[in-house]
Amino acid sequence: MVKIITKPSGKKYLYIIFPLLLFVATLVLRLSLKYGKLEANCACGDPQTSDGSFVPEENAYFLDHELTPLLTQLPDFLSSPVLGDVSPDNKWIEIDLSEQKLIAWENNNKFLETLISSGKTGKTPEGEFRIWSKYKYAKMSGGSKENGTYYYLPNVPYTMYFFNSYGLHGTYWHNNFGTPMSHGCVNLPTLMAEKLFYWSTPGLPSGKNSVLASKDSSGTRVVIHQ
Repeated sequence: MVKIITKPSGKKYLYIIFPLLLFVATLVLRLSLKYGKLEANCACGDPQTSDGSFVPEENAYFLDHELTPLLTQLPDFLSSPVLGDVSPDNKWIEIDLSEQKLIAWENNNKFLETLISSGKTGKTPEGEFRIWSKYKYAKMSGGSKENGTYYYLPNVPYTMYFFNSYGLHGTYWHNNFGTPMSHGCVNLPTLMAEKLFYWSTPGLPSGKNSVLASKDSSGTRVVIHQ
């Protein structure tokens, strides 16, 4: 007996191919949302919306837990501002992600060394960068309430952005330095951040709360590696 195989009609063909196309489209959309959400969670604040001023707020959250925000401004200096005789061109910041450590160098001499907390729910970028803006206080928010990574942190002190909205900054919401904790930024003990803030360039003009790097005042080099 000879079995005759017939090609499905156009209507039957649509019944077969449409569910397949719908499945592929749904999968692509889910992946886009997933990785788009991860992308959104990878940085810290929005430097375009801040002038570096202290803004009193009563609420703060980290990893979906409410915490006490910074309620009053920090003293003008937790220690004396660092001036020094070393040229800004000979200052650079090294961040070792494997050791969770930051070292500020003046030529081959250590100016400052401290433990840090780098990215956990978002990767801290590796490479060579320069500080492009500094804010005495910055607001940072992001993460996902669904995933338990939501954060809302007003008045983050001594913020130094080095790549888009990735920055070095002081930390009042945890003291677990030496362990990755952030969404991609580099968390520092506030005292260390304050010293680094006034040591690095561009220098903060007197009476100002923020500054941008320029051709005449370039930012300190930041090198991040494993």
